Amino acid sequence: MSRVVVALDVGGTGMKCALVRPDGTVHHTERHPTLAERGPDAVLETILDVADGLAAKARADGLEPVAAGVAVPGVVDEENGLAVWSSNVGFRDVPVRARVEERLGVPAVLGHDVRVGGIAEARLGAGQGHRHVLFVAIGTGIAAALVVGGAGYSGAHGAAGELGHIVVRRGGTPCLCGQQGCMEAYGSAKSIGRRYAELAGAPGATALDVVTGAGRGDALARTVWQEAVEALADGLVTAQALFDVGVFVIGGGLAEAGDALLHPLEDAFRERITFQRPPRFVRAGLGDEAGCIGAALLALDHLEDLA
Repeated sequence: MSRVVVALDVGGTGMKCALVRPDGTVHHTERHPTLAERGPDAVLETILDVADGLAAKARADGLEPVAAGVAVPGVVDEENGLAVWSSNVGFRDVPVRARVEERLGVPAVLGHDVRVGGIAEARLGAGQGHRHVLFVAIGTGIAAALVVGGAGYSGAHGAAGELGHIVVRRGGTPCLCGQQGCMEAYGSAKSIGRRYAELAGAPGATALDVVTGAGRGDALARTVWQEAVEALADGLVTAQALFDVGVFVIGGGLAEAGDALLHPLEDAFRERITFQRPPRFVRAGLGDEAGCIGAALLALDHLEDLA
């Protein structure tokens, strides 16, 4: 009987769920709302119900669910399977791994959403062929995952990769983290849309509106876009000084801008470096399935460790 892993990538708004084969190919996908406003207990029950349903789907398709992987945002204690702090879903020290293992009866792992996405991109996506990869997810916020030899680095407290909170404009725009001038406060999709909306008097403007406007010659949109690119480049120069990777894999919602982001970002980065060796800049290749695939890969790694 062919084996599959039950994989869930849990976000503040929705859950991307899949049955993933050991080679990383996706057998089946589902989407479910997180409905985080119901509280953390209800969100955990939804995770368990969805995971159980996926396992049942696998068996109905003649497949054997052998493990489960769950990815959540925030601070994650992977060793103990705890969602330490996930503001988007309200988790505080929630034993997600233990509850999933109890419900499904198979080994389970808990991972950080961006970190597992980085693992997937490094092994199976745009980072293939590089030993040292920095996956940078630019969406509502900004976070990164350092992946070396296919393994993600979580840090001493499970909080590695908070690239968006590098201060790039000291004394600048306040950030939700409590600092001022963070990279995220200038270069995230949310911040780009908000900045343009304030300057243009266009409530509800989005980063996509800014990219589109810049491409059509809107001078204000070009200015806002350039400010964002420069802030991102400043943060990435710091990242390269720290990590010396071979490739930056750029993902998240803002990566949908494609070359309109990657080309000026790489140019701005190269203008800033001195002694650093420039990495390649590539767009993420696995799209929004990266989290599910990465969670499954983490679960498969765990199975090997248990063998």
